[in-house]
Amino acid sequence: MGEEILINFTPMETRVAVIENGMPQEVYIERVRRRGIVGNIYQGKVVRVLPGMQAAFVEIGLERAAFIHVEDVLPQTATSEEKSNASIAHQLREGQSLVVQVTKDPIGTKGARLTTHLSIPSRYLVYMPGNDHIGVSQRIEDVEERDRLRSTIAGLLKEISDDEDTGKSPGGFILRTVAEGASEAELQEDIKFLRRLWGKIQRNLKGAKAPSVIYEDLPLNMRTLRDMAHTGLERIRIDSRETYQKATEFVQSLVPEIAEKLEYYPGERPIFDLFNVEEELQRALGRKVELKSGGYLIFDQTEAMTTVDVNTGAFVGHRNLEETIFKTNLEAATAIGRQLRLRNLGGIIILDFIDMEDPDHQRQVLRTLERVLDKDHAKCKVTGVSELGLVEMTRKRTRESLEHVLCETCEQCQGRGSIKTPETVCYEIFREILRQHRAYDTDSYLVLAAQNVVDYMVDDASDHVAELEAFISKTIRFQIEPMYGAEHYDVVLR
Repeated sequence: MGEEILINFTPMETRVAVIENGMPQEVYIERVRRRGIVGNIYQGKVVRVLPGMQAAFVEIGLERAAFIHVEDVLPQTATSEEKSNASIAHQLREGQSLVVQVTKDPIGTKGARLTTHLSIPSRYLVYMPGNDHIGVSQRIEDVEERDRLRSTIAGLLKEISDDEDTGKSPGGFILRTVAEGASEAELQEDIKFLRRLWGKIQRNLKGAKAPSVIYEDLPLNMRTLRDMAHTGLERIRIDSRETYQKATEFVQSLVPEIAEKLEYYPGERPIFDLFNVEEELQRALGRKVELKSGGYLIFDQTEAMTTVDVNTGAFVGHRNLEETIFKTNLEAATAIGRQLRLRNLGGIIILDFIDMEDPDHQRQVLRTLERVLDKDHAKCKVTGVSELGLVEMTRKRTRESLEHVLCETCEQCQGRGSIKTPETVCYEIFREILRQHRAYDTDSYLVLAAQNVVDYMVDDASDHVAELEAFISKTIRFQIEPMYGAEHYDVVLR
């Protein structure tokens, strides 16, 4: 079984699942009220310049001001020396209008990340209007094909320059991975499309007031067809007839070679129940991932980084401890690569594999991990095994993780992942009663708390309650408040 894409569309949200060998590998979710803005172009307004951080905040019409670093303001042709000596204060001033593009969605407490180096993607190319560079995706490894693509684009751009005879550069281009094998005619059509689109963006910029949207990227279902669909796909199934018809029109005009891959899915069974996508989504929200051998992984996601701990669990192996550890780590490397894609985890990631004595085993585990990550659409970089036995890696993060899209901070624990025991809350209440006893004169106290806390005080801590009543010579009564959280309580003077 090869690769296919499932597109689940409703008026409220669009979900896309990438299936490889019968297993969900990636899931993308876009909700109407929280559409991603990566790729959008804005007429922004500089609201604050921070020389100490070599950055500035730019208002683009969101809840929080967006962030831009000096390197994203300087020309792309700037040398390393020019970048190191540049000052944001010399590049930008407060109140200045600035055309910017979003490179990272707002994530957590951080605002969107911006750049002035605009780029507009199509099927085969990425157009860079402020540049004259011709690049080729590193994933196209064949040297002859890389040279062919680069020379084809150079020839087409020369024809444009000769025809227009303006003396201006027609812009730069990066050939995307799907451009491998593309004909000259297909590349020419992409160039024409991108230059027409850039002309429209330039017209929108004229007279635009800051902050305002100049260009919005395609919705998720169309981006999927543009960026992720390829001729190696078995099929693309869409469960909405209207979306399927729009996709067919889009594909015929932009990606005709995959038109025959499109299928309308009218089945009674929900499309995400195929290949157990819904079940895998639920598992991807948990900390623990079971391995077939009996081992398991623990994922902990924080604002600073993500850590993954590998454990042998119930797996005892058949030969010796080193062999057991090696096999667990090999299986874990494959599972980690898949989970990073499925959970869309980015930034710094620390992998705590089980310590291996054999250097060859370490190399094989790393090679396995790198081989799995080669299939990842996001750029990944893996280091070797450190002295502490840890593997450090980074995965490019442009959008929020699956957890951040689908979940919110727990009101009970405030994101800690644990709550105080009834015993702990009970002793806090005792201290609060003593504090109020010293400050106020009252006849009795009424404790309002959650069911489990009141149960603990009435049963397990009843002798301590009696001792406290005798010590303060006051009566203490209890009342269950169903709406109170496990750590919430009030002590009322009576």
